[in-house]
Amino acid sequence: MNVILIAGGPADELPDFSLFPNASYIGVDSGTLALLERGIHPVAAVGDFDSVSADDYEKIRFAFPDLARSPSEKDQSDTELGLEKAMTYHPEQVILAGVTGGRLDHYMSVLHIVYHYQQKFPETRFSLVNNQNQIRFLSPGTHELEKDTRYRYVSFYPFAEEVQGLTLSGFKYPVTSEYLPFGTTRFVSNELLGRGTVKIDSGYCLLVESSDA
Repeated sequence: MNVILIAGGPADELPDFSLFPNASYIGVDSGTLALLERGIHPVAAVGDFDSVSADDYEKIRFAFPDLARSPSEKDQSDTELGLEKAMTYHPEQVILAGVTGGRLDHYMSVLHIVYHYQQKFPETRFSLVNNQNQIRFLSPGTHELEKDTRYRYVSFYPFAEEVQGLTLSGFKYPVTSEYLPFGTTRFVSNELLGRGTVKIDSGYCLLVESSDA
């Protein structure tokens, strides 16, 4: 099962929803309204809804009569509440959208909480998606990748800890047992030729697949 969380980021950054025909959607705050306006009724809605007008909140309440509105002052972000809800469906994959535009502090918070969830639920694949990029975390081990025609470039960054033993096969620029220190830009804008593998000895690697605008 795939679960997609739609948060309240800029509408022009949302991906093409037709790419996920069989997914279950969860609305996060004003992202719930974005789904309803597109004729998609999410399986759940979470958040404090402080970013929607009173009229828009009533539209959400009409769709979810038993909606439990979270307090504005809380320890968890709305996105984290959405992730908690997503995991109750035991998904194979969780995709977050509407989280990369707007405030950078929100974007950084999402990166960190998704990193935490990827560690906590290693059998579930978590990714952040917008109309130009897909971001996910790779744990130590070997990962099989297949070229996605939506994304030309593939970049690698260490996250939370330095990466040891990065080996890339099937890429335009293959490498063997490389070290990724913090601050490096050496592993930016590689290209996957078809099918390839990424091997990591230690550390979590941030994988960013991108296309030009």
